[in-house]
Amino acid sequence: MECINTWYGDIEKPLFERFSQVRLLVLDIDGVFSDGRIYLGNDGEELKAFHTRDGFGMKALKNAGIETAVITGRQSDIVQRRMQHLDVSNIYQGQTDKTQAFNELLSQHNLSAEQTAYVGDDTPDLALIQQAGIGVAVKDAHPSVQQQAQYITRCAGGFGAVREVCDLIMLSQGLLRDAKGASV
Repeated sequence: MECINTWYGDIEKPLFERFSQVRLLVLDIDGVFSDGRIYLGNDGEELKAFHTRDGFGMKALKNAGIETAVITGRQSDIVQRRMQHLDVSNIYQGQTDKTQAFNELLSQHNLSAEQTAYVGDDTPDLALIQQAGIGVAVKDAHPSVQQQAQYITRCAGGFGAVREVCDLIMLSQGLLRDAKGASV
């Protein structure tokens, strides 16, 4: 089968062409945007680490005209602030049923599931991995998620996986050369 050579390795042409159809990138947070660890301070303070490359990718994708969203099962002020800083206007937190939020996004943006990519790392993400046009698992995702995904990132969650997917979407659509992310 014919492959397309990318910074992230060779990708089979049909899969690469599916990336070119993406108009909405939807992501989980813990284990995708972060490495999945939650740091708790003595006073109950919660901390997460986010990679600046992932932030650049999200801003560049948004600047290229691709819509972005996050759907997460947890609720966190840190996530709200970080996503707002990255101009992510579709922020769904505390979602026990991610499918409902995903379907709301499709309706709100007048898109089909085939025009989306979803990035996840664990079993709560399986339904959206299967429903999206491209289901993506991060490199260190649970094996059950990797088995269902059409693409597995070369980068781990919290360490550039989001940027990788953003780059592949922009590359497949001829937008990568002009990528501008601004302050991340």
